[in-house]
This record gives sequence, structure tokens and C-alpha cells, in this order.
Amino acid sequence: MQYQFPDNFYWGSASSATQSEGAAFEGGKGENIWDHWFKTEPNRFHHSVPATEASTFYANYKSDIQLMKDIGHNSFRTSISWSRLIPDGTGEVNPEAVDFYNKMINELIVQGVEPFICLFHFDMPMAMQNMGGFESREVLEAYADYAETCFKLFGDRVKYWFTFNEPVVPVEGGYLYDFHYPNVVDFRRAATVAFHTILAHAKAVSRYKAMEQDGQIGIILNLTPSYPRSENEADLKAANICDLMFNRSFLDPAVKGEYPQELMELLKQYEQLPQFEDGDCELIASGKVDMLGINYYQPRRVKARENAVHPDALFMPEWFFDYYEMPGRKMNPHRGWEIYEKGVYDILTNLRENYGNLPCYISENGMGVEGEEKFVKDGQIQDDYRIDFIKEHLKWLHKGIQEGSNCFGYHLWTFIDNWSWSNAYKNRYGFYRLNLTTQARTVKKSGEWYAEVSRNNGFN
Repeated sequence: MQYQFPDNFYWGSASSATQSEGAAFEGGKGENIWDHWFKTEPNRFHHSVPATEASTFYANYKSDIQLMKDIGHNSFRTSISWSRLIPDGTGEVNPEAVDFYNKMINELIVQGVEPFICLFHFDMPMAMQNMGGFESREVLEAYADYAETCFKLFGDRVKYWFTFNEPVVPVEGGYLYDFHYPNVVDFRRAATVAFHTILAHAKAVSRYKAMEQDGQIGIILNLTPSYPRSENEADLKAANICDLMFNRSFLDPAVKGEYPQELMELLKQYEQLPQFEDGDCELIASGKVDMLGINYYQPRRVKARENAVHPDALFMPEWFFDYYEMPGRKMNPHRGWEIYEKGVYDILTNLRENYGNLPCYISENGMGVEGEEKFVKDGQIQDDYRIDFIKEHLKWLHKGIQEGSNCFGYHLWTFIDNWSWSNAYKNRYGFYRLNLTTQARTVKKSGEWYAEVSRNNGFN
């Protein structure tokens, strides 16, 4: 069967500043929370590897963009580092950063690769974190100023802007489950950070729209469908609450300009509702996005809780559901994640039926593999498993588009194997293999396959 995609479909990949640039203490960059956390707790990082070098994109952006072109990219999403551009989060703009981002954006455009630029990808400047991070309303204003600075500097060339990448992750990691700095475990504070992130998003959207530039602005959400174990009422309720907390807490305000009433009532009932101020609701209503980036890796499967919550337990999302392992599920044995390709279609269908079918694209999808070197043959990684993974997701994506979903692109995570937060280089995701010793890049079999797909705008 022929899977042909719409004209002008965007084929590419995604990365982020912290995960690819390196030069963490060069070029006038200020410290971010990852630089700081590594200094204080290197043991929390796989093999104690920091992001100091990452995949050296800061030094090699020009040749790397050529490599993107070589495998047929017509688009690439990365982020601007707030702490590189404005080292203290507010105040002076760093001219070396302006120079770097100008050169990078210009090089992408010269090579025919459309820049998709995200403003915040988990990398809070340390100076801002010291003021409370997104718990502080002062920091929200600083973020809005930073966003406006980016629009002024680069908005004449960047037409696709995103305020945040996976904003629920710093909430989960930093304030609920202790896998990101500042390692707080407190639902009420987590809810405040989530709420304030939406306010920051809306401020940036409002400023962008006031400037009347000829681009679009959106947000990138990791929309993970919450599948119930069964049609039993208790399982359905568990899946619904899971969906409210992890998906709709950002999707509804970003797309509809308001929070789900059900979520508000639930948090109110348990005294976990963040503090609203006058004008907050109006601000959120003004922050509706033009488009949406969708990150999808694996499904979330849930069931009703099997045991009562301990009366002294900290309030957590898991008060309302248990996770469920579906028998016979398809697995990525190298990463321990379920592979469920239809999830991407279910997300598109939900957006079409319940969210006005706004323009969207798959901003991340990918397959992490630990110990990928074992698949080297004749100097190349033979990652047929990754080709199959992408192909099966693209088939479901194609079906969604055929049924009317407004999806305009697909970006794999990632272009070159990159540094991945506390996992460092444990799991490899790239189209290009990165040799950590020499920093040499070598195309994998999947990269060559993807070049054909993008050049043909589809596959057989």
C-alpha cells in the first residue's frame, strides 16, 4: 500500500538546547538548573555524565545542519536556552548567544530547513530558580520578557514558535516524583507550578500576538492517552482522572482557554487548588494556541486502585488509579516501554472531535535503545527496529490525516544521539550515531530510510 502524505508536509527531527548544544559554561551562558544539579549531585546522572559537552551542536551546528539536509529534513525543532540568551534570566542580553542563534537560524533557512523554535525545554536559569522558579509570579513576568526578546530578535525568520515543551514534565519531575531539580515532593506546589506555567504561556502568546508578526505560536504537549483496563465504571473513572491530571491540565487551557471544571472541582475537594488572582482567567483565555505539537512515545494504562489510600500518605495523582500492564503488550525490550502505535491516531481523533481540529504536528516520537552498539555491522547501526517503529506510527498518522485530522508534520526524537537529562547517554534515539569519545557522527540505517521517506513524501 502507498502511504502518501499531504503536500508541504514537514519531515524532520527534534532536540533541545540543553541536550544538544554543550558549551554549558562557554559563550557567556549563565547557569541553569541542570548545570547546578550536576555540581551538587553528580550521582543522580547516569554514569555521572553532565550536559557540559552534550552533542557539541553549539560548535558544530553548521555541519550538523548539513547532515540534517543529507537525510531529507525540511524542518527541525530545537529550543533557545534562556540562560544562554539572558544569563541571569532578566536584564542584559548576551551578544554571543544572539550571534549563535542568528547564525543557526540563518543556516537552517539557507539549507531549506524550517526552524521550529521552542522557548523553554526544562532548563530554568538558576538565577530564576533561586527566586522560586515557576512558583514565583515574578519569574512568570521574566519569562514573558524573555519570550518577547526572542520574538524581537528572531521573529522575522522564525514562523513556528512554541512556548513550552512538555510542561507537565518539570511539574512531575521537579515537584511530585523527584526526578528533576528542585526535587520537591508536594502536590500543592506542583499544582501551583503547573498553573503558573499556563499563565507564563498565556503571557508569551499575548505578547506574540500583540507584535503582529507573520508566524504562529503554540505549545508542545506530551499527550499520553490514558487507556482503562476495562469498561468497568471504576476503571473508566480512574482513566478519566488520570487524563484530567496529566493531559487535560495543559491541553484544555492551551487550546480552549479554560480549565476542565471536573479538574477544578477535584482539586478543590482535596484542598489542592492553586491560588487564582484577578485577571488570571482572562489571561488564560487570551493564551489560546494557533497550533499544537504532540509528543507521543507510549500509552498510559490504568485501572481502579486495588487498595485504599493510607490515611497519612502524601496527596498524589495515584490516589485515584493504579497503573496496569496489559497482557500481551508489544514492548521495546531495550527501553522497557510499551509500543502502541495506534495511540498517535487516538490522540489525533480526540483533537479532531473535541478540540476543534486545530493544526498540529507530531513533535516527538521515538525509540530509545540501551546498548545500541550491539547492532553495529560494517560500521553502521542496523536499526531496523527503529524503522519499523517509525513506519507503524506513520501508518496510523496517515489514517488520522485521511480521516480529516489537521496534522502537518512528523519529527522524530532525535537527530543525533543526544544527552537525556538524568539518563545522560543511556538510551540512544538518533538518526545519527554519536561517538562520545570522538564526537563523530555516523548515519544509522534509519537515517537513510527516513531520507527516502521525506524525499518521496511517503512510503510503500
